[in-house]
Amino acid sequence: MSRIREVDAGSPATPPPAPAGQVAGKARDARLDPALRRLISVILLGGILGILNSTMVSVGIDRLTTALDTSLGTVGWVSSGFLLAVTVTIPVTGWAVDRLGGRRLWVLGLGLFTLGSLAAGLAWNVGSLIAFRLVQGVGAGILDPLVLVLLARAAGAHRAGRVMGLMSSVFSLGPVLGPVVGGIVLHGLDWRWMFLVNVPLGALAILLSLRIMPSDAPPPERTRTRLDVLGVALLGPGFAGVLLTLSRTADHTDLASWSALAPLVIGVVLLVVYAIDALRRRSTPPLIDLRLFARGGFTASVTIMSLTGLSMYASLFVLPLYFQQSQQRGALVAGLLVAPLGVGSALAAPLAGRISDRIGSRNLAVAGGILAALSALAVTRIDGRTAEIWVVLAALAIGVGLALVGPPAMGSLYRALPASLVPQGSSVLYMLNQLGASVGIAVVAVVLGTADDGLAGFHGVYWFSFGAFLVVLAAAAFLPGRAAAHSPATNNPRATNEGASQ
Repeated sequence: MSRIREVDAGSPATPPPAPAGQVAGKARDARLDPALRRLISVILLGGILGILNSTMVSVGIDRLTTALDTSLGTVGWVSSGFLLAVTVTIPVTGWAVDRLGGRRLWVLGLGLFTLGSLAAGLAWNVGSLIAFRLVQGVGAGILDPLVLVLLARAAGAHRAGRVMGLMSSVFSLGPVLGPVVGGIVLHGLDWRWMFLVNVPLGALAILLSLRIMPSDAPPPERTRTRLDVLGVALLGPGFAGVLLTLSRTADHTDLASWSALAPLVIGVVLLVVYAIDALRRRSTPPLIDLRLFARGGFTASVTIMSLTGLSMYASLFVLPLYFQQSQQRGALVAGLLVAPLGVGSALAAPLAGRISDRIGSRNLAVAGGILAALSALAVTRIDGRTAEIWVVLAALAIGVGLALVGPPAMGSLYRALPASLVPQGSSVLYMLNQLGASVGIAVVAVVLGTADDGLAGFHGVYWFSFGAFLVVLAAAAFLPGRAAAHSPATNNPRATNEGASQ
């Protein structure tokens, strides 16, 4: 998302505070007038569609496996492919908004998402479904970062905090509502309606956007950024190759076989070529600047956020399968039982930024990591006779733990990098968080596909999560402590606002 902020310098996502003499004069303007409320509603409607759809499918994995007569590893690509497309598209959006303008690109993103939803609902096999989900992911990858830019433009400097807080509250509901909405859809309808339900909503969002959203012109050519075309061509297929190997392994393919080894080798080669190219000096900034990882604080933040995405989506993927296969629950009940994972995260995240200002990013991240690790360890002790309430409470605790880890890690990014590198660092952090989500789903498919039975696979996923949380705890040691968080040189209002709002 922050790559957009860099190119849209005229409308910063988190504007500096107004001078003291202007505050009183703008207090009345801080109210959200009806026209602004309508515009914000349209933007939030379009933006939440992709977030809902990224988690809605989690309760339908069991249904899709049966209906499409395919394996869990292959069906995992319905979700991980979507997230991978989002990951690769986000930085391209920063370049495209310079050429098309915010309104045109927004409508294009909505159109791609809606078209991909319609095609996914009409898919004739798992291969076509995955392909159309990639189209959906491209649309969502356009919408996701544009939400922040369009809201910042609409709100203006004196109303940005209020509008961004509203955005955070609404978007925090995405992971919570996704499985519930998916369960409601599957309770009485065919699996295709998980995707077709987006079509009327997307069409409505397009019509409202064209009617309400003001037109804008692209910025002058001299201010436009250049797209790292080679980076896009290398990173997307490179990541996909590694994930495809995990998918093959989940389908009981021998890792030493050519069908599993070939995509891994190709993926690694593409990523190595990208690394060599990214480390060269050049005028076009790379999608991921590897030199940033020489800074310990930045590496710690990115590691934590990647593992946070991995762990959250691993749970969102495996918990519905556990409730449906081991507890014989329907999709609706499974969605409701998974919701506390998102509820815990949604409730704790708004408080985490404020708490980190008092006790420091490191201490809060350590506390959250310990809570999440102990909760994952508790899940490994669950058996067929364990009451569902304990699984639900453990999921709730994991959600709270992840929420206590994420905002401090994001906020510390602004203290780990100089101001000139913050936009690029933020973009890298968000991309790798999304990539971690893709890897989490792929890992779950591997663990479940190679386990002796469903319960053993369920335990294996949470042993893996426990190990990931231990890495989070190790990385948290490199985050700034309380003294750094309060020092005048590093206590950046922009960092605090963003960390609290994410």
